[in-house]
Amino acid sequence: MNLAVDYALFKTLLLVALLPPVPMLLLAGWGGWRLKRQRRGGGWLLGAALVLAWLSTTTAAGELLSRASRLPKALSAAQIDAMRGRVHGAVLVLGGGVHGHVPEYDGPAPMRLTAERLAYGVWLARRTSWPLAYSGGIGWTATRLRRPEAEVVARVAAEDYQLPLRWQESRSRDTRENASHTLPMLAAAGVKEVVLVTDDAHMRRALRAFETEAAPLGLRIVAAPIGLEDDGVSGLTDWCPSVEGFARVRNLVYETLAWWAGR
Repeated sequence: MNLAVDYALFKTLLLVALLPPVPMLLLAGWGGWRLKRQRRGGGWLLGAALVLAWLSTTTAAGELLSRASRLPKALSAAQIDAMRGRVHGAVLVLGGGVHGHVPEYDGPAPMRLTAERLAYGVWLARRTSWPLAYSGGIGWTATRLRRPEAEVVARVAAEDYQLPLRWQESRSRDTRENASHTLPMLAAAGVKEVVLVTDDAHMRRALRAFETEAAPLGLRIVAAPIGLEDDGVSGLTDWCPSVEGFARVRNLVYETLAWWAGR
């Protein structure tokens, strides 16, 4: 196997081991093993595993993790209004994955995160009158994907939103390559200000990569995160298991690990 395949396999296996619910299952197994052999701490370990497993499926845990990470705030109406009178700007949507084939469309289609990012990017582009760009190739772990994300999203933007992409970058495999491949292209086209659209959990890592690349090019990066919560912790249902809560916690844990890894 080549280096890219080896890295993809290593990353996939590592994420399986580190992302919920596997750590909780391993902790529960350890606690059960200690209980069976009447060793100290087994009950506490098993109890902790069950509590963590429950919390990992709740919106509240996701919101608390988001607050602890001090993620950027959503763009305000005043900020968006101020952009309308400025020129040399662009709205850049970052890739979040695509399905290689969706039966109902009989072809590739954006995954949920990508669809949400694109919808907000289109919304911003129409309100600022700034052109739309998209960055996304075939990620390290997307070994079954045959077409780059940007090609799939370009079709959706043009056909479903009637807003063709001005720029599309289709070579990047991760966030750092999103920045290194896309920003020089935008700078060469005369862009001075980039509104960066991605989900809130990913934004901190994206800003680190993009601001590093933007500084020598003289570009200004404006964070435009999606997926933020107004509250997320005060309701009873916020502390109950849900598909949305589990997905949010997993995404936040993934992004935290990626931040520490410097990817």
